[in-house]
Amino acid sequence: MTVETSLAKDTAAGPDSVPAVELRDVGKIYAAGAVTALEDVTLSVAAGEFVSLIGPSGCGKSTLLRIIADLEQTTSGTVVVHGKTARQARLDQDYGIAFQQAGLLDWRTVRENVELPLQLHGVGKRERRARSAELLEITGLTDFAQRYPAELSGGMQQRVAIARALARKPPLLLMDEPFGALDEMTRERMQGELLRVAEETGAAVVFVTHSIPEAVFLSDRVVVMSPRPGRITAVLGTGGWDRAAEEDVRSTEAFFSSVAAVRAALHEGHGTAADAVAGRDIR
Repeated sequence: MTVETSLAKDTAAGPDSVPAVELRDVGKIYAAGAVTALEDVTLSVAAGEFVSLIGPSGCGKSTLLRIIADLEQTTSGTVVVHGKTARQARLDQDYGIAFQQAGLLDWRTVRENVELPLQLHGVGKRERRARSAELLEITGLTDFAQRYPAELSGGMQQRVAIARALARKPPLLLMDEPFGALDEMTRERMQGELLRVAEETGAAVVFVTHSIPEAVFLSDRVVVMSPRPGRITAVLGTGGWDRAAEEDVRSTEAFFSSVAAVRAALHEGHGTAADAVAGRDIR
């Protein structure tokens, strides 16, 4: 794992590439200036890159994700998504999104909830049914396709929401602790599936989590944020995991070292994290 000491190194794509997300000097103030949620956040997420945001509760991770999605407005700074304003990207539905709460439509079945983004984009019934069947199998919900959200547990509802976010294979996924309500086995399976889908589709992912191991396993880079007002204090690049490796990367010494590095960045700051992993790359 390498530690990036300058946000100027955030852009992983080439000079001619259009970043999936470009944040410059973003700030957010609530309650007539009483609460500063975010301050001077600058970050570029390349097309196809997986970036996790991690930090203490209340540091503005979810607020930042909602700003990217144009569900909240900045107080200062600029937000560009796929070369467009955040508003235009939202109107063009250039991203899929999954929140902590499932947000399902109670009057639609599980299958109908998953198919909703496809239906809104005029995808034919046969193609919608094939895609929803694939996603329901992946998320372990095939037997519940005709059930309604009220008949499901909270974890199952969240799996439906994740399947819905993946339905259109969007070029950008915005995910706010989507696996928090899942059991450990399902969580690991969904992490692997998310990586597979992102790799196959080339989608960029901005992923909010409180789990250090989850952030390390999933991400090309882990962005560490400070307590409120939220600022980026460290950007730790994993260098990418070898997805073809037969061994479980979660059991390797390199993985545990990477987790320790992120923990150091969270608790002691960027300098300590750099010392913890000086000279170490994970390939």
